[in-house]
Amino acid sequence: MDWRILLGLGLTGVWLALGFVYIAGVVGFKEFGTLPAADIGSFFEGAFAPLAFLWLVIGYFLQQQELEQNTRALTSQAEEIQRTAEQAIIQSEKMAANEMHARQDAFLSISDSVNHQLGLIAGFLYLSSHTAAEGGRVTSDEIGSMFTALSRSDHEVFSRQLMSAHIEAAPEDRYDLFYGTNIRARHSNHFIWVFERLLQRGEEVDIDGLLQDALVANTHGLIYGLAKRHQAEAPPELANVELTGRHLQL
Repeated sequence: MDWRILLGLGLTGVWLALGFVYIAGVVGFKEFGTLPAADIGSFFEGAFAPLAFLWLVIGYFLQQQELEQNTRALTSQAEEIQRTAEQAIIQSEKMAANEMHARQDAFLSISDSVNHQLGLIAGFLYLSSHTAAEGGRVTSDEIGSMFTALSRSDHEVFSRQLMSAHIEAAPEDRYDLFYGTNIRARHSNHFIWVFERLLQRGEEVDIDGLLQDALVANTHGLIYGLAKRHQAEAPPELANVELTGRHLQL
C-alpha cells in the first residue's frame, strides 16, 4: 500500500479519536444527542471538512503518481515502437542488400556468357582482316589456336589482338579494321550493341559504379571505345546496327 494512504488512514484515525474525545470530554454524549439536527449537521460538517481536504490532497498526489506511471509506460511503449521501427528498417536494408547481391551475382553470371559472346564477335572481326586469305599475316593455325583459347575461357584473346593491331596500324588504316568492309561493320556494330546492353544491365545492379568501371577498363571495353569512335566516322549505312544486322556472319 502506498505510504500516502497509510498516512491518510493514520491521520483519519487520530482525527476521529480526537473528535470522540472532544464529544466525550467537552460536550458529552448525552447532551450531544439532544442537540438539534442542524447543530449536529454543522458539527459533522466542520469535523469532517479537514478529512475531506486531506483525502482530496492524497487523491491528487495518487492521481499524479498514476499519471507519471502511465507517462513512463507510454514512453517505454514509444521507445519499444522506435526500436521495432529501427529493427524493421535494418531488416529491410538487409533484405534490399541481399536482393542487390543476388542481382549482382546473376549479373556476373550473365556477364561471363556475354563476355564469351563478345570474344566470339571480336574473333570474327579479327578473322575478317588478319587471315592469310584476306591478305593478313596470321595463319589459319594461329587463328585456330586463338579460338581454342577462347573456348577455354580466355574471352579477351581476340580483343587483345585487335588492340595490338590497332596500335600497330597507321592512323589512316585504323578505321578499316572496324569499318573497312560491310562484314567488319556488321561485327563492329554487333559488338557495340551487345556491350552497351551489358553496360545497361550492369548499371541496374551497380550502386557505386565499380562493375561498370571494370567493364569499360577491360580489353572488351577498350575495343568498344575504339569501335564506338570509328562508328561515329562511318557512313549511316555502315554505322546503323539495324541496317547491318545483329548476328555473326562469316
